[in-house]
Amino acid sequence: MTLLFLITAATITYIFSIYNHAKTTVTEEMNINLNSIDDKKTKSKIENKEIINVLLLGVDERQEVEGSRSDTIILMSLDPKKEKLTMVSIPRDTRTVMAKKGKKDKINSAFSYGGPDMAIETVENFLDIDLDYYVQINMEGLADLVDAIGGISVNNEIEWYDEGFYKQGYHFKKGKIQLDGAKTIGYVRMRHLDPTGDFGRTERQRKVIRAIIDKGTSFATVTKINGLIDVLGKNMITNIKFNEIKKLIVNYKNVVNNINGYMVQGEDDTINGVYYYIVSDEEVSKVQDMVTGGRSKKS
Repeated sequence: MTLLFLITAATITYIFSIYNHAKTTVTEEMNINLNSIDDKKTKSKIENKEIINVLLLGVDERQEVEGSRSDTIILMSLDPKKEKLTMVSIPRDTRTVMAKKGKKDKINSAFSYGGPDMAIETVENFLDIDLDYYVQINMEGLADLVDAIGGISVNNEIEWYDEGFYKQGYHFKKGKIQLDGAKTIGYVRMRHLDPTGDFGRTERQRKVIRAIIDKGTSFATVTKINGLIDVLGKNMITNIKFNEIKKLIVNYKNVVNNINGYMVQGEDDTINGVYYYIVSDEEVSKVQDMVTGGRSKKS
């Protein structure tokens, strides 16, 4: 009886410590207030288990880079009724109208012009959808995240020798490979050696996210949860409140059972000497249907 009591008490204490640590970290370190997202509408969607759309931005904040750029733009659509998660990569060179400015530019420029609010509004206008949540992660912090969960495994479609993103000359072999944090950065940053260019790079990004989700939901990772929370606190910014995270876990937990990936299709073009990726209205409508179930802001 005494041993059972001690085990129970220790378990409760551990859970309580995780809860308090997570609540403090999310509240004090990670949260950002955004003017471009309707919190009341999002809360209603969660309660009614409707589709939730999350904008994920991977921002390059290396000191040698002047200004921050959203080099990774992924729209994550969580559909609890169909129990699926759809990840849509938006190429960073996509030409669209900048929110508030009214002029056309590359979509990843919106973050540089006006931070997360402008990035959110620009993506919303581009696809004619409502975004419910925003998550920004420092791409350098991605390495810490992968290390915090003990590394990941991915199926690599092509082989290449690293140009220096990870380690000059390192051989990324074809097939199933294991990645620690530093190797993950090399894996997702490579583009020029991929015959499909940015298509291949965004596919690798989605693979890494899937692998992180798979590893992050495993029992083995639960024991590392406090370390994982610390890493996220240092490298992630979001408008998701702590009490909303709990509801999302309950109402949307099954979406990770069916994860699909897609990259917005378009054509290459050069305008006034600048390269752009041009997306047709038909393609925009197709992506709308993917992430809204056929219901855009105008419907």
